[in-house]
Amino acid sequence: MSQIEIRHVEPEDSLQLHQLFCHEEVYSDTLQLPHPATSLWQKRTTEERPGTYRLVACFGERVIGQITLHVEQSMRRRHVAGFGMAVHPEFQGQGVGSQLLAAVLDLCDNWLNITRVELTVFVDNPSAIALYKKFGFGVEGTSPAFAMRNGKLVDAHHMGRVKA
Repeated sequence: MSQIEIRHVEPEDSLQLHQLFCHEEVYSDTLQLPHPATSLWQKRTTEERPGTYRLVACFGERVIGQITLHVEQSMRRRHVAGFGMAVHPEFQGQGVGSQLLAAVLDLCDNWLNITRVELTVFVDNPSAIALYKKFGFGVEGTSPAFAMRNGKLVDAHHMGRVKA
């Protein structure tokens, strides 16, 4: 989708981010809980946390995806960052995730001096795993019973990418 704009999160995005994470298809593949509070997203869009960068994907005025990058603050791990992302169900499979991930990796590679990026993904999310592999991430390990989802424990892969 060439009409997608990637930009930094603004406080006025909080309601649309809240709505994005209300979709079961979204929160089920993250560590978010169902029924998020609007105030949670208001706080997330206004608080400045060291090493945290939040981007959104917009289709016109509509927020259709989100990615948050967390740079490790420990002196010995400042070269490492992790991220979490979500794409609105109506826009999944249309390149939105690729554009969000490309924007975050550009920040890491060219602006923040990050050489290692890591993530956790549920093993039953093949489209996300394929996306991450497309960007050079590899599976580094698997955690059985990593998180609870819909009353069942789900395994997760730990994936990483190291910039040469």
